[in-house]
Parts: sequence; structure tokens; C-alpha cells
Amino acid sequence: MSDVFSPGELDALREHGIAVFADRVLIGVQPPLSDARIAQIEAACEGPLPQTLLDLWRLTSGGELAYDLRARMDGNEEALSWAELFYDGSDHYRDLQGWIEHEQECAEEAASEGGETWNGKLRYLPIGGFEYCDRIYLAMEPGPRAGIVVAWKQGMPGWTHALQQDGIATIAADLHSAFAALCLETDPETDEDSPGVRVLEYLDERVSDHAMPQALADKLTAFYRRALADWRGPLAAGTLADTPRLASLALQHALAHDDAALVRQLAAQGVRLDLALRGSAQPVDVALMQHAYAAARALLDAGSPVSPTAIHHLDRKPSPELVARLLEHGAVADALGVARCVACGSPEAARLVAQAGGEGVAAAYAEARDSMASRYEEDLRRVRAGKLGHYLGADGLAERVANLREFSV
Repeated sequence: MSDVFSPGELDALREHGIAVFADRVLIGVQPPLSDARIAQIEAACEGPLPQTLLDLWRLTSGGELAYDLRARMDGNEEALSWAELFYDGSDHYRDLQGWIEHEQECAEEAASEGGETWNGKLRYLPIGGFEYCDRIYLAMEPGPRAGIVVAWKQGMPGWTHALQQDGIATIAADLHSAFAALCLETDPETDEDSPGVRVLEYLDERVSDHAMPQALADKLTAFYRRALADWRGPLAAGTLADTPRLASLALQHALAHDDAALVRQLAAQGVRLDLALRGSAQPVDVALMQHAYAAARALLDAGSPVSPTAIHHLDRKPSPELVARLLEHGAVADALGVARCVACGSPEAARLVAQAGGEGVAAAYAEARDSMASRYEEDLRRVRAGKLGHYLGADGLAERVANLREFSV
């Protein structure tokens, strides 16, 4: 519970499907779990349910969470989706009993493969996540690990910079600490991509259609925004590099807004520019993927490393100067890089890549060109048929096809 809201305010919030637990807001909340159901779940586990989980389930058996959460998995910096608490009777991806049965099947299968007999008890209890790709567990095994919170994320083999195999990370020593790790990386009042937009929209709907008092909605909004991660204060104080998590958020902000001045300020304060920032992607790759070319040049000035495949991430017309610098700092000159520059409308940059790669690249270009053009042509056909939405649109796709078809090394 929170000491910010009176018992009457908490009751009023509950009438609108809202609950507060461990200083975090849940919306679309479900009724509490009965003692009988809690006992049934506990009987399926190796150890007793932690008191913090009992507190949560006696408040609500499920609901939505709209926060950011990250963890390092296999060297990657991974965003985790803890968007919901599983509850009985929900649809397939959020059904608590369904996930319990899934874990029981997996445990029995693992024991069988190891030539053992499973004892029928769960060592890890699934309590939330997002659909089938991200899950949050509590350790149920007796001993020092009891009650720790663990995240599992599905691997995406073949996806650039994504986990190539399933990842696991410890989030916190207990459920309260795990909730404390939930934060807002961006302000939902100014950033439409913030997960918090979901909460603000929910509150607007409760006020406009369900007579929720505006004053109570405003108070909850202010409380909710207390989870906003503050990197600007440490930046102003010159201490940002001492908190890598906040430094990472500041760098992400700089790249999202192509803010070269902020990149230079971060570099001057000693913020590391050589760590995975999104998945396995380091800052330069992230900047190129976001078309933040001014920020990318500032990163290069500061010595941020360049991956061999950096030119493959270009998706908007690059300057020849930027491509030349990427090549100087370790980007590979290959046929795919030539094709990327051509497609994005920079034949001058494409020729730089081709010259750096030599005759082998020039000879391989036709195959890379045809493969890329064919993909764009298929997307264009589907867009024109109304079967596909594409960020480039029909005109943008047609332009890229023309760029590829008209260029020769």
C-alpha cells in the first residue's frame, strides 16, 4: 500500500479498476485471490509463497503494469515486457493456471530427459510477463534463493542484435524490489512512445466516461510519474557516469533526438560509449538505425566503437563523409553496404564503399542489388494491394527500387 493515498482514495481508485502496490500503479485490476486458491497454488510449489506475493494476490489477482524494465542477458541490454500479472480465467497468454500447467509440463519433460523422476513441485512460479515472449517468475525452492524474481525472454535466432537464444536474468531479491525496478524511461506526458501513455489514456477514459473525479486522476498521475527516471539531475551535477543505468537512458535520449551536443556532454563526463545499448547494438549502430547522423558523428569523435556491419544499418540517405568515417573506424566494405547506400539515395557513398571493397565487392553487387530490390518490389506490391502497411509508403518503396535499378558500380 502507499501512504500517499487515504483509505477512502484507495477504495475510490479500486472502483475504477486501479490499485497501488509497492509504490507502483496497476490498472484493469482483478479481484483478490481466495485463500483456497492461494493454498492450491502453494501446494504445487516446492516452498511456501513469499509474503510479498501473498500481499499482492490479496490485493489483486491480476492487472496491467505500464512501466519500463531492463536487464542484461547474454551480454545484451534487453528491454523486458512485464506488462501484466497473470490471473485465472483470462485469455490464453495471461492465464495463470495455464502458465502453471505449462511449467509443470516443462519440469516433467526436463526430469525425464535427465533420467529422473520429477517430484511434481514447481521450483519457479510464473506470475506475469507479456504474451509468450517475456515472463516473470518467483523462485519457490527453499534456501537463499527463495523469493528472488527472475525474468525469462525468448530468443530470436537470426534477428540482428537480438538474443540468439532464450535469456534469463535475476531482476531482484524479492517482489517489492522487483516492483521498485519498474520505472518510466520517458515521460508519458511528452513522449507518445512511453508505456505510460496507456495509464494516462485509461485515466482519461475513467474521468470522461465513468465519473472518476479529475482531482483524484491528477493525484494518481503525479504519483505514477514519480517513477520517471531522472538522468538530468546527475547530468547537471556532473555525476551521471557514476550511475550506468541513468547514463544509458541519457544516451538513448540523445540518439532518439539526434542531439550531438548531449552526446558530447556525456562523453566529456566520462559516460561509457562502448556498451550494448539496445540488445547487442552499441551506440553507433543504434544511432544509425535511428537516422541520428549528427549524434553518430559525435559518437565517432568521442571514440565510440564501430561494428563491422555498421553500414548495413543505414536506412536514410547518409553523407559520403559519414560513410567514409565509418569505413575508417572498422565498418566492412561489402556488397550489402553498397546496396544500402544506393537504396537510401546516396550513390556517392555507395561508390566509396565499392572502392574500399575492391573488385570482389563490385562483382558481388549485382546479387545484393537484385535481392534487396526484389524485397522492396514485393513489399510495394503488397502495399499497393492494401495488404501491407510500410513505414516507407508506396512512393518511398518505389524510389528505393528505382535507386537500385538505376545504379551501376
